[in-house]
Amino acid sequence: MNLAIDAMGGDGGPEVVVAGVARALARNPGLRFTLYGDEARLRTEVARHRRCGDRVTIVHAPDIVSGEDKPTQALRRARTSSMGMAIAAVKAGEAEAAISAGNTGALMAMAKVALRTIPGIDRPALAALLPTLGTHDLVMLDLGANTECDARNLVEFAIMGAAYSRILHDVGEPRVRLLNIGTEELKGTETLREAAAMLRAAGHLPLRFDGFIEANGLGTGEADVIVSDGFTGNIALKTAEGTARFIADLIRRAFTSSLRSKFGFLLSRPAITLLRKGLDPNTRNGAVFLGLTGTVVKSHGGTSADGFANAIEVAAKLAHGRITHRIAEDLARIREPAAA
Repeated sequence: MNLAIDAMGGDGGPEVVVAGVARALARNPGLRFTLYGDEARLRTEVARHRRCGDRVTIVHAPDIVSGEDKPTQALRRARTSSMGMAIAAVKAGEAEAAISAGNTGALMAMAKVALRTIPGIDRPALAALLPTLGTHDLVMLDLGANTECDARNLVEFAIMGAAYSRILHDVGEPRVRLLNIGTEELKGTETLREAAAMLRAAGHLPLRFDGFIEANGLGTGEADVIVSDGFTGNIALKTAEGTARFIADLIRRAFTSSLRSKFGFLLSRPAITLLRKGLDPNTRNGAVFLGLTGTVVKSHGGTSADGFANAIEVAAKLAHGRITHRIAEDLARIREPAAA
């Protein structure tokens, strides 16, 4: 499997990206990578990691998409930028997936123009993993790609999220729920109620629709997939991330407030380490643009090398599981009863 990497994206640039590639190769030695970016800088970084060896190919890209670039500006440099060339490799069949830690808006715009959506999908969605108290992480979408959605869009998001969960977590029929202001059937907007009705009627799909869920249920493990419009989903995600940082800061202050507290920290250190790992966004790095004809994964801009390696693993699993093929199959299933 060959993966295309935008090696110039993100806050850490090639240093973090190449280190992440090396760590991904340590976990998955069968992978191959094509790195797009400044050839001289990339050769210097690759030389520092023996593990890369002949598993990495470097392709020079004269341009870089910055974090300040608007999507329209980035599109003009799609053929010459490291981000655009990585996506083009997926379109040409030279790579099974593209990974970038660069500008999210630019990445989405380039991916949509180059790869287009799967037939039957109106809009692609941004999906990511959230920690839960259950046996595995939660797939949540949309997280900002579409601020306004109709019922059909939400149903498509449910189908795409369920396919993602089946591949990543090996769940036969993922439990899907719609994010709402209450769990009662009469709660929420007309769009939400219409989407719920459509999902209840789609019993032939490889998912289990369990109705509505409120935002305070995100981490309970009561659902495998939570669906919302991009506006609501982005607010819910940022609220959850902010709450996690708030809790971490409170704990740090509590354990440094006195000598007795510091001693208590030493006794509690294993538990605190486990908590920190559970709240660390790098452990679940890698948001996915679902609904496109190719796999594109967005890494956090400020990710560590370990975090970028995790994003690579997400891309590899989705490509290996043929995520686009599975989504297309499920869309065909929902259209067949409608046609009948």
